[in-house]
Amino acid sequence: MGVYFGQSGEIALKRDSLQEALKTKLDPFDVNTSKKRFSVDFADGSLLTGDQIEIETVDGSTLELINGHSFPDAKAYIHVDQAGGIRLFNTFGKALSGEQSDALTLVTPSAAKDVLIKTRNERFRQLANVTDFEMTTSRDQVDTTNLGDQFRNQYEAGLISGQGTLSAFFEHRYEHGYKQNERGIEPEFPFYLAQLVLRTQQGSDFDAALYLYKDNVNSKKDVFYECNCIVTNVAINVTPSEVIETSIEFVTNGIIKLKTGGTPGFLLQENTDKILQENESPILLDSD
Repeated sequence: MGVYFGQSGEIALKRDSLQEALKTKLDPFDVNTSKKRFSVDFADGSLLTGDQIEIETVDGSTLELINGHSFPDAKAYIHVDQAGGIRLFNTFGKALSGEQSDALTLVTPSAAKDVLIKTRNERFRQLANVTDFEMTTSRDQVDTTNLGDQFRNQYEAGLISGQGTLSAFFEHRYEHGYKQNERGIEPEFPFYLAQLVLRTQQGSDFDAALYLYKDNVNSKKDVFYECNCIVTNVAINVTPSEVIETSIEFVTNGIIKLKTGGTPGFLLQENTDKILQENESPILLDSD
């Protein structure tokens, strides 16, 4: 009989992607090449530091923004400062750190251009500094009196919903040399979930993999919940001479799955873009 201990669990989360692109105008005076920084109208409240965005011109002309880039679109990780200014980076970790020296060099557009910006977050990342988490699933009873037989049979057992809490040591910034997790990917920090609850133009939701047991040697032994979650409450506890802690409450939105085995992998190109089938769905890697 296997006995599992709590330190074998973890939380991995994936940032939600915008379902619709945000349209705005990129003016030459919006770009500061000396500070490697540019701004758009809706950055504050809709885009968050660490998001991977895809920016493209509406008319298909060359995107005059990144030095040496001669294509109509570009993909990069972003750092959003307190004034809503944006810097572009090649990696997630550099975007969280936000150092000007690591940012991509920008050029001033020759004229104002209409652009579309869409977040393209596609990767699960381990949530760092988690001390404990709790996940509760329940089945709500539904009144099926006025439903036909087909729908009554479908809903008579009720609807499954879930909610949970997690506690973590507060952290907000990626420092160079921070130890990556066993997947070789820079971790997320609890500060992101605190930002989510304040976001205005996009919902405060994220995709979560809540691991009850995580085997770093054989992923076939993994046990985890997979669901879409919405942050409902964030509390931060500051006590003198004590570590700052944050408590986050969330509810699930949609289907809750209890899975065993590793999360599915996708066939990727060298630039990490997924290779798609004709129906535009990604090609899954075959498991053993």
